[in-house]
Amino acid sequence: MPLDPTPSALALVLALAWDALAGEPPAALHPVVWMGRVTDALVARAPHDAPVAELAYGVALAIGVPLVFAASGGVALVLAEPLPLVRLALETYLLKSAFALRALGDAARVVRDDLTAGDLPAARSHLASLCSRDAGALAPDEVAAAAVESVAENASDSFVAPLVFWVALGVPGALLYRAVNTLDAMVGYRGRFEHLGKASARLDDVLNWVPARVTAWLLLAAGGVHGADVAAGRRVLARDGAATPSPNAGRPMAAMAGVLGVALAKQGCYRLGDPGRPVDAGSIDAAWRLVRTACLAAAVAALLLAGVRHAAAR
Repeated sequence: MPLDPTPSALALVLALAWDALAGEPPAALHPVVWMGRVTDALVARAPHDAPVAELAYGVALAIGVPLVFAASGGVALVLAEPLPLVRLALETYLLKSAFALRALGDAARVVRDDLTAGDLPAARSHLASLCSRDAGALAPDEVAAAAVESVAENASDSFVAPLVFWVALGVPGALLYRAVNTLDAMVGYRGRFEHLGKASARLDDVLNWVPARVTAWLLLAAGGVHGADVAAGRRVLARDGAATPSPNAGRPMAAMAGVLGVALAKQGCYRLGDPGRPVDAGSIDAAWRLVRTACLAAAVAALLLAGVRHAAAR
C-alpha cells in the first residue's frame, strides 16, 4: 500500500492542541531525542584527523540520518493505514515531535523571570535553553537581546519550517527537516566538527531558506496586528537581514529588531536594528507576543493549504 503524503489537517489541529496543553513528549519516547542519540553514536564512529574522510562521512551522515527517520515515519504510517484512528494518533504524535512552540515560550519566560528578579547568573544559565552563545560575561541587556534573537530565529526553526515541510511532504517531510536541523545543532559548527558537520550545516541552510523568510514576513504582519512600526521592520529587514553569518537566521531576527524598535547585537559578529528602546525583560515578552501571533498565522495557513491538498488529492 503506497504512502499517502497528503497532510491531515486534523492531525495538525491535534498536534497543536497537544503542544499547547502538554508540551513535549517524554524524552524516552521523543523522536528528536532518538535523532540525537543516533547522531551521537554515529559521530563516535567518525574518522578523525582526516579532513577528506571526515567530509565524506559528514555527507553520509547529513543525508542518511534524515532519510532514515523520514522513511521510518512513512513506513509506520503505512503500517497503521488499516486502523484509521491509530494512524491519526501516530501522525499526530510524529508531527508534534517535529515542532516545539510551547517549549520555546517556556524557555523565554524563564530567562525573562530571571532578569525581572535581578538574578543575572540564573538568566545567563537559562539562556542555554535558547541558544548556544557563551553567556558567562553578558550584561542583563545582552542576555535579553540574545533571548529576543533566539525567540525570533527559533520561530522558524522550531515551528514554521516543520510546518512548511509538513505541508509539502507530510509527516515524513517534517521529520526529515527536524533531523537535518538536529544534525546542524549538534555538529554543524566550526571547530571540532569543521569538516564532519559541513554538509549538515549547508543542508540546513538550504532547507531553511524559504521558512526563515516566511517567518520574517509573518513577524512583520504580527507587528501590524499589535500596532508596532511595520515600516521600520521592513526597513531593518531589507538592510540587516543578510548581516549575520547564517544566510537565514538574520531574516527573522532583523524583522524582530525593526518591529520592536531595538538594536540586537552579538559582539564582534553583527548588529541588527537601530538604537531605540532599551532591551530588557519586557522586550522578551514583546518578542514572544509577536512570535505567538506569527506562529498562529503560520498554523492557519498550513491548515488551509493542507485542506487544499486534501481536496485536490480526492
